[in-house]
Amino acid sequence: MNVKRFLAVVKARNLEFFRDRASLGWNILFPVLMLVGLSFVFSGDGRASYKIGVLNLETSESSFLTTKYIDFVDYEDIDLAKTKLEQHAIDLIVDFNQQEYWVNDGAPNSYLVEKIFKSEHSTFTRLTTHGKAIRYVDWVLPGILGMNMMFSCLFGVGYVIVRYRKNAVLKRLKATPLSAFEFVSAQLVSRLFIVMFMSSAIYIGCNVFFDFYMLGSYFDLFIIGVLGAFSLITLGLLVASRSKSEELIGGLLNFTSWPMMLLSGVWFSLEGAPQAIKTFANFLPLTHVVSGARKIITEGASLADISFHVWTLVIMCSIFLCLGSYFFSWNTER
Repeated sequence: MNVKRFLAVVKARNLEFFRDRASLGWNILFPVLMLVGLSFVFSGDGRASYKIGVLNLETSESSFLTTKYIDFVDYEDIDLAKTKLEQHAIDLIVDFNQQEYWVNDGAPNSYLVEKIFKSEHSTFTRLTTHGKAIRYVDWVLPGILGMNMMFSCLFGVGYVIVRYRKNAVLKRLKATPLSAFEFVSAQLVSRLFIVMFMSSAIYIGCNVFFDFYMLGSYFDLFIIGVLGAFSLITLGLLVASRSKSEELIGGLLNFTSWPMMLLSGVWFSLEGAPQAIKTFANFLPLTHVVSGARKIITEGASLADISFHVWTLVIMCSIFLCLGSYFFSWNTER
């Protein structure tokens, strides 16, 4: 090996990277943003040990609501709260206005939280419910599939289009009768088919071994999956619509995917999280995919019950597709 030629190539590649200000800036900025975001999300006096559902929390008054290390989650629908209690998602339900509470006799945490609660409110009426705990694998399933779908959609479309543009493949295609609409549509349909086929195969294959919990309709689950995949594909198209640098598009796609992976309820529930976090999460398409699928699976919800998530995804698809088509460029020049 010729050391001189080797060092010349190393120097050239290093100069190429450091002269790409967008890529260099992203590599410096991304870890800082991650640290700031995580410190904000997980800030506080400590992680709560228990979770209590409170009916009409805003109108409830009690010194018990200031207890540390307990998350108090507001519920307006008692049936939904009972479903959560039966599934061990919360440990107790309290109605301060009616002076009554519900416990799950089969949940160890419910037993312990009741002891804590009765130390301050021993006169409240005790009501019971029963239910089988949902395994973590059942709860996290929509998040895992949604996260896999997100990476496949964003990188499968965004990164490929930028590589085509950088290698002048798009420029050569522009000289053919192929229109931009035809090219973009083909990319969307192809990736949608691949993503849904792979997600369905993974779900069916894993279901043989894990016997997943399912209360809702498989058709409704498929529809929310299609809408979610299409919104993520069009988002990938928008991110890659003008970029010509593979290093930059990698950073932009990471910038797009990491907030969704952390704040869309993939690994943990956002119930009890600060309202600012919940509001920001509603602007992320993966939030509506995971939340909608999870409600179908664990609560037996229909498409009408999750209409907010459905229509939000439809609107996001329309916005991303229109903007991506408008800003799309065949050439490497910006």
